[in-house]
Amino acid sequence: MKFLLASTFAAVIAAASTAAIAQTSSGGDSSQLPCDIGYVTGVGGSVESLHEYLATPDRDKYRYVTDHDIQCQVSDEGRATGCTGVTRLSHEKVSVYDTIDSTTMAVVARIELEHGSTYPVIIAVPKKDLRCEP
Repeated sequence: MKFLLASTFAAVIAAASTAAIAQTSSGGDSSQLPCDIGYVTGVGGSVESLHEYLATPDRDKYRYVTDHDIQCQVSDEGRATGCTGVTRLSHEKVSVYDTIDSTTMAVVARIELEHGSTYPVIIAVPKKDLRCEP
């Protein structure tokens, strides 16, 4: 019985060590972000809409932005969720939130959603359009 308990304990330690080594070597935490605060000039929006925008031919990008304006559901507490579409950002100060993939970042930006009312919204932006605050 002692042998079974000792071998189970050793297996748990080995599994935890392997997981810790894998996370460390992949750099899979948010401490690898380029900065905490930055500025974005370009287009940002929901992940799906941003990827569609980036795949659109250059001649149709302006039309895509006007036809797919960002829309979000705003709760009574002022939380914006369920966003779709894209918006243009001009030197917008953002909080860098997370890495989405090799070309996009998630940021928190203040976006106008309801006739002059702005709300903090988590949106995706191309990494090339994000500049860290000096």
